[in-house]
Amino acid sequence: MNERIVALDIGDVRIGVAVSDASRMIATPVEVITRVGWGPDTRKILEICNRYETTQVVSGLPLNMDGSEGFQAKKVRELCRQLEQAGLTVFFQDERLSTVAAEDTLLEGRMSRQERKDTVDKVAAALILEQWLESGYRS
Repeated sequence: MNERIVALDIGDVRIGVAVSDASRMIATPVEVITRVGWGPDTRKILEICNRYETTQVVSGLPLNMDGSEGFQAKKVRELCRQLEQAGLTVFFQDERLSTVAAEDTLLEGRMSRQERKDTVDKVAAALILEQWLESGYRS
């Protein structure tokens, strides 16, 4: 396996982005995209995938605590449909509490509130990617 995978933590305002190494052992947070709209967001994600020479994306899926899909999950699936129409292969990973875990990690690192705000989404994407990699890609 020598294709990286890009991970997304999709929110209403920002999209956190992480990427694996070619061996898919390490997840690294890389950037945060400020949401603009379906078209520009899709083009930006395609640009990132091209930069890392991959067509594979894992997206966090924000399930309710009972495992059901709510309104936010439907919005994530809609953006992911756009990505698939653009030629990407999309996998999903349950992301319940990933942002909380990312925030806790950053608090432990004694980051300021502003630094956490600027970083939490890409760290959450890296946690989503780590979980997916550890699952053996069964999503």
